[in-house]
Amino acid sequence: MTETSFVPGPETARAYRDALGCFGTGVTVVTTMTDSGPLAMTVNSFASVSMSPPLILWCPARASLRHDAFVMAPHFALHVMAEDQQDLAVHFSRNGHDFSSTPWQKNAQGQPILPGCLARFDCRKHARHDAGDHSILVGEVLLTTSRPGQGLMFKRGQYGGFLGQG
Repeated sequence: MTETSFVPGPETARAYRDALGCFGTGVTVVTTMTDSGPLAMTVNSFASVSMSPPLILWCPARASLRHDAFVMAPHFALHVMAEDQQDLAVHFSRNGHDFSSTPWQKNAQGQPILPGCLARFDCRKHARHDAGDHSILVGEVLLTTSRPGQGLMFKRGQYGGFLGQG
């Protein structure tokens, strides 16, 4: 095996992205309601922040056309995708306005929620932080819903499942 080292920068952006891709993550879809209807974004930058109060974070890219709508939203719902929801995750990575392929409904805060996910975190925006070419959005979790099952994973540019008990 050949190990390489480099300083991250414009000329090594692809190598840096590839190195980051070595870390497998779960796949989430974040939704919110806008003046023009429901909006979704597929993201893998999700983490727990605090148990008390219950806080989570996720990071939309500033270059995304959906960035500003999510940054301005007072509420959002973050969905942890099940292994059999790859098509839905891919769909919302490409088109955040098209909800015609899934029977969604609204939660208590009026945010669009998706069926069949492993977990859902209904949130009120707690904080926003600038972080380079992304924003860090911190949500206070108002309600959590979960079910047993296998999660959808993303690693080295590919979707897959997780071997083990769910």
